[in-house]
Amino acid sequence: MKAFLALQNGEIFEGVSVGATGETIGEIVFDTGMSGYQEVLTDPSFVGQIITMTYPLIGNYGVNSQDNEAKKSKCKGFVVHEICDEPSNFRCENTIDHYLKENNIIGIQGIDTRKLTKILRSAGTMNAIISTNQNFKFEDNIEKLNNYKVINPVKQVSTKEIIYNKPENPNGLRIVIVDLGIKQNIVRSLLKRGCEVVVVPNDTSYEQILKLNPDGLMLSNGPGDPTYCNDILPNIKQLYESGIPMFAICLGHQLLALASGANTSKLKFGHRGGNHPVKDLNKDRVYITSQNHGYAVEMDNLAKNAQVTHINMNDNTVEGIKYLDRPVNSVQFHPEASPGPEDTAYLFDEFLEIVKTYARDKKGSL
Repeated sequence: MKAFLALQNGEIFEGVSVGATGETIGEIVFDTGMSGYQEVLTDPSFVGQIITMTYPLIGNYGVNSQDNEAKKSKCKGFVVHEICDEPSNFRCENTIDHYLKENNIIGIQGIDTRKLTKILRSAGTMNAIISTNQNFKFEDNIEKLNNYKVINPVKQVSTKEIIYNKPENPNGLRIVIVDLGIKQNIVRSLLKRGCEVVVVPNDTSYEQILKLNPDGLMLSNGPGDPTYCNDILPNIKQLYESGIPMFAICLGHQLLALASGANTSKLKFGHRGGNHPVKDLNKDRVYITSQNHGYAVEMDNLAKNAQVTHINMNDNTVEGIKYLDRPVNSVQFHPEASPGPEDTAYLFDEFLEIVKTYARDKKGSL
């Protein structure tokens, strides 16, 4: 069946339907990862977005029930050059086409994704429609394309209840994570290190979090414009001032900066994929990182107590901050990977060393 991809700027691509049929609208972005498409599809940070995979062949190792980063995909569509219909891998349980149909994700294949990516790099991210309507006309959809916005993306993906996760080999530390759209590998990374992990809704109050008696705090990744979360900035500021060790990732990194008086701005086409070079300024070493964000913290107006620890080697944007008056650090990239390299997983270990010191002081022994 024919499918059509229409961009807000009037560019139209004709391809073949994959996954569910119908029509979907979203902000179209591109991901430069060569693998990890299942983790990409289930990353809550893609809520409201149509994902374009720049790697030309997707689905060659299939999908399975273990690699999801959330229970359900929240993306609005999937764009690829070619879908593999006959995957081969010992962990494969089904095809990507079956997964898309099962999760009601409308997709298109057989288009020039290189050309599409160049358009998005030149013009910036924009809205788009994927349609399997055989009588599709761009002029009938102009108003929808111009008016589409993702409303309250964090509230769409944050947990509605407190979730307790127990490790197999406990180390006595309890980490409370504010869920802004959390990827499950953040939880798994901490459980693997022996921490009890308590995940709380994004609007959980400062007082409620303190009642959970955390040894450490985390602000998770999440979708959208960080300024949509202005209502929770006072809460984040209180958590910052509590003196409890804190580590923030992606959207959490941006909100922590906003709470301390910095600004954020939208990137032209964002950073999405598992191959973004970032320099750790303290270690004087470059790491390849996993990223998924469309906004960045501005360098010019950081708080006086904020020290930049990591920078992006492609565009020199802020990738990490250490707050000198508190045991608080944040990074823009994803140290938990999934997908992508695990080069920066050391940041979890560094955070937990700070947490252990805090816990000893608090409890007397550990």
